[in-house]
Amino acid sequence: MKLLFIGDIVGRPGRDMVTRAVKVLVRAHGLDLVIANGENAAAGAGLTRENATDIFKAGVHVITGGNHIWDKREITAFIDSEPRIVRPANYPAGAPGRGGTVVTAGDGTRVGVISVMGRVFMNPLDDPFVAAEREVARVRADGAQVILVDVHAEATSEKIAMGWCLDGLVTAVIGTHTHVQTADERILPGGTACLTDAGMTGPHDGVIGMDRAGMIARFRTAMPGRFDPATGDVKLHGVVVTADPQTGRAQAIERVQLSVEALDVLAQQMAAEVTP
Repeated sequence: MKLLFIGDIVGRPGRDMVTRAVKVLVRAHGLDLVIANGENAAAGAGLTRENATDIFKAGVHVITGGNHIWDKREITAFIDSEPRIVRPANYPAGAPGRGGTVVTAGDGTRVGVISVMGRVFMNPLDDPFVAAEREVARVRADGAQVILVDVHAEATSEKIAMGWCLDGLVTAVIGTHTHVQTADERILPGGTACLTDAGMTGPHDGVIGMDRAGMIARFRTAMPGRFDPATGDVKLHGVVVTADPQTGRAQAIERVQLSVEALDVLAQQMAAEVTP
């Protein structure tokens, strides 16, 4: 079976790209499940009910979060009742929502999706390694045959360490948060596919998705200010993982980098294939 993980969706440009691209990619790659990090979907920080609804309508099955998951306060009113949204599992007890979920893919495979957040250069939370192992055991007990872990972290070393820690226990460990796609995709000896960062889905003519003028001013003056999403050079970044549902081992991992222009070409190719 094949699943697509989409890197951090940033603002309306990212949401619009997901709406345009997911169904095309499902056909092009023969995907059975689509997962996306959506913690920056609301104007670059947070996730609203409306944003989540639009992302699900686009064809995404599970949304993962990270350090910005609570930036829009309204999420606390609905995250408990929406099992398709997962926040980092290593938040302390009492935090709303869940750190993992199990969904049924298009081919019938039960897929566990887990989110954890790193602690290096980030807000201190509970141990992400302990939380990941706990959630892996929980989703496996709930019938998960294939398991993907989104490790939302700043330090590449912490994300790589998580991959090795979970090698042979999960199908894939995919990093998020930095908004810059890395080129180190591989399958570890135990059968776990890893990528240090899936990248960003949104405007690439700014600074990690945000308007570059405001970001440059922040770096030059160290003064706080309002940051709005950039608008141009929109791309979808992500990764396709092929897995054996019987063993849960990854068989292949392929990075995805798709511009608007490349998406149009791909859509035309898909349309031509079904035209009599």
